Amino acid sequence: MDAVLAPRTQRPIDLVAMAHDASHYLLRPAEVARPESVAQVAALLAEATRTGRPLTFRSGGTSLSGQGVTDQLLVDTRRAFTGIEVLDGGVRVRVQPGATVRQVNARLARTGRRLGPDPASEIACTIGGVIANNSSGMACGTEQNTYRTLESMTLVLASGAVIDSAAADSDEQLRLAAPELWAGLAALRARVLGDGESVASIRRLFAMKNTMGYGLNAFLDHERPIDLLVRLLIGSEGTLGWVAEAVFRTVPVAPLVTTGLLVFPRLSDATAALPALLDVGLATIELMDATSLRVAQTLSDAPATITGLTVDRHAALLVEVHASADAELADGTARLEALAAGLPLAAPFTLTREPAARAALWHVRKGLYPAVAEARPSGTTALLEDIAVPVANLLPTCEALEALFVRHGYESAVIFGHAKDGNVHFLLTERFDTPEGVARYAAVTEEIVALVLSQGGTLKAEHGTGRIMAPFVERQYGAELTAVMRELKRLCDPAGVLSPGVVLTDDPQAHLRHLKTTPTVEAEVDRCVECGYCEPTCPSRTLTLTPRQRIVVRRELAAAEARGDTALAAALRADEGYESVQTCAVDGMCGIACPVSINTGDLVRRLRAESRTPGRGAWNAAAHRWDATTRTAAAALTVADALPTPLVRAASSAVRAVLGADTVPRYEAGLPRGGRRRSSVLAESSAVRFAPPVAEAAGAGTLPAAVYLPACVGTMFGPEGAAADEHARGATAAFLTLCERAGVTLLVPEGIDGLCCGTPWKSKGHRAGAAAMRDRVTAALEALGPVAAGLPIVSDAASCSEGFAGQQSSSVGARVRDAVTFTAEVLLPLLTVRHRQGRVAVHPTCSTEALGATSALVAIARAVAGEAVVPDAWGCCAFAGDRGMLHPALTAAATAPEVADLARLAAEGGAFDAAVSANRTCELGMARATGLPYTHVLELLERATRL
Repeated sequence: MDAVLAPRTQRPIDLVAMAHDASHYLLRPAEVARPESVAQVAALLAEATRTGRPLTFRSGGTSLSGQGVTDQLLVDTRRAFTGIEVLDGGVRVRVQPGATVRQVNARLARTGRRLGPDPASEIACTIGGVIANNSSGMACGTEQNTYRTLESMTLVLASGAVIDSAAADSDEQLRLAAPELWAGLAALRARVLGDGESVASIRRLFAMKNTMGYGLNAFLDHERPIDLLVRLLIGSEGTLGWVAEAVFRTVPVAPLVTTGLLVFPRLSDATAALPALLDVGLATIELMDATSLRVAQTLSDAPATITGLTVDRHAALLVEVHASADAELADGTARLEALAAGLPLAAPFTLTREPAARAALWHVRKGLYPAVAEARPSGTTALLEDIAVPVANLLPTCEALEALFVRHGYESAVIFGHAKDGNVHFLLTERFDTPEGVARYAAVTEEIVALVLSQGGTLKAEHGTGRIMAPFVERQYGAELTAVMRELKRLCDPAGVLSPGVVLTDDPQAHLRHLKTTPTVEAEVDRCVECGYCEPTCPSRTLTLTPRQRIVVRRELAAAEARGDTALAAALRADEGYESVQTCAVDGMCGIACPVSINTGDLVRRLRAESRTPGRGAWNAAAHRWDATTRTAAAALTVADALPTPLVRAASSAVRAVLGADTVPRYEAGLPRGGRRRSSVLAESSAVRFAPPVAEAAGAGTLPAAVYLPACVGTMFGPEGAAADEHARGATAAFLTLCERAGVTLLVPEGIDGLCCGTPWKSKGHRAGAAAMRDRVTAALEALGPVAAGLPIVSDAASCSEGFAGQQSSSVGARVRDAVTFTAEVLLPLLTVRHRQGRVAVHPTCSTEALGATSALVAIARAVAGEAVVPDAWGCCAFAGDRGMLHPALTAAATAPEVADLARLAAEGGAFDAAVSANRTCELGMARATGLPYTHVLELLERATRL
């Protein structure tokens, strides 16, 4: 392919997957382009301008106002543009548009700095979207938003010209590349400054958070055309050009924070307190209305301050004091507490610095959107909107909003937001598949527009104008400033091809067109609000589909079948098998990131169970002969290790061609020899007591500290480096040795060689085998008798620990702990570290995250290493048992960011002496991806504590 031609696709599954974002608009692109370089983006822009074919840029896909959808060419810039470069010790940072806010802040964390914009969607929103929407957030206000903290950018004009605004001659570059634009920007500035009414209007509207229309405040703040263009591109939603990278000035992270909840009997009491609270200098003041508090009471970790309320007309303000020193924090705390003592509060007020308590308070605030969205009736669409008014007008605005929601039948609507900025959000749910629903939405929109403008506010504060408010730009700005915006659009985009219909439109009904309907499909799908929070964590995100896209494909498939579009339905079904089902790692990371806790892996497992998968009978039969199965697999790996790799690979490829790539693993060099049978390893340890009989162990005076279920994966895959290192132990042997050194005894059930957590069957959708193994493990645990009652159940592979926890009943599953957690809490304090292990790379896993064991993994590594480093870009390796052998491209794609991050860390701080994780198959996947010999962290600890 020509270096300047971006890869493109018109496959139906790609088009429907990319059609959806977090907004309530839906347009299916005619084509999707995925450029891999700035030159390719420039060529796309030049082609669009030349041919008149419109294009729209897509970055994070969390946009709420319809600015990221199109029925023309959609340009996806998330995959290739993810660079992050920390400058000046963190004072500045250079970022490409595909990196998320969380990823940038993770890189900056070691410097004690962060980005100024702090949107609640930081897990998923990308820098491209942050710039396009002039993002702000909970604490940054208008002082630390994108407009104020962006220093320079490399921009691409509609003509394809590329200009770095940081260059000394950048203004001259702009004049030469686009003389009409250069001159026109100067003329527009003079036009604005020459109109006193325009200047006054701009000053008033941009004193608030305001993302309505274009950032006309640039004409008051800057003079050179290049500086004007840079500021005008911020918040322009992809309608004036494209930002290839940007340099931000960062802000310090407050090291000291205390948080509290002020609960008032009425909304009027809360808003009346705002001026005094602002004088205290609080970093955040988050408003929640009465409906919000009722919703918050349904959250599992809501504090007693909220759960104990009988909510009537109450309102609450979540407040925080940020400080850089103890004295500063003490002063801010004292001032706030003194003020609170005089406020008409409906509940006791306390401040806390305790992380768990602070997290629970923030979960109440951040949990409002998912809680309401999750509870919405099936078939309805969630709409999250925002406005801003002068703080003095916040009370009448909120009261009027509550009244009009009731009047129009939106009883479940919630109002919450950033009270110190006069910026509130409100969440509605509506059915757009009926004329009545669309009419109701049209009526309530008209009333909201009239209300906000009557209060001197702006119709968009954070989420961007998009399609939803484009028809109302002139209502807010008047004819003259709207004409300035239209001339700006003409100068920057003379062919009118950049996101037409976004920000500006000639159609007064544009906000009522292309509304997204949400058909009822299936339980795993219906709760999804398509926010995209899951996407950055998905191992297959750059290879095939993300969790959101797997869900929207199901929705599009159901919709196609309902309207009789057999061609589209057949095309989607033809590709869904590989794109959605086979290449999902079912790792559960999407469920952790999802605001409504949807684990798309559950959907995929069900689809696998419903499919006619070759080998299902053999897998289900293996559940009854697991000891023999694991020993056979181990023997096969040992034999394969002794043969030439090309020969073994050719044999596995031939069988895959017959039985299918999703049935037979592909053999690759680097796989280890087979391991040892678990019972033989256990028999060599003095820390083990087998059962029955259990009375002997108790009578010997050494009561067991845990029930031990060593992972069968250690039987199938031998230790890393076992062929060359006689000291290579494997996780099971290492754990047993550590227990011996600590004087801790373990109880092992009878028949351990035939037991398994059931994950191999569950992940493949083989329900009979999973059930058979569950029953076998349950019986083995029950046979241990009273001596095992209440003991923790420990396994030495994180995925197996997670599997055992999910396999057993809730009471038994709750006792399951991974070996790294047990070791960090029980063994480590009893051990002496004698040999430091140098610089160690640490790879957390999806299962350590799900189990809450990642901190224990890192703690053990740091206890024995000179330096233990967790790459900022770590993620699920997607080896997923045997998934990485079935589809090696999945692991390669999933690990690519971490591989690059490890290379950067090695270049900056030196080579790694060891690499560790907490799961044998993850160690295999990471070793294959990086070339580093990953071992279990317990093996590292065992080496470090040898005499």
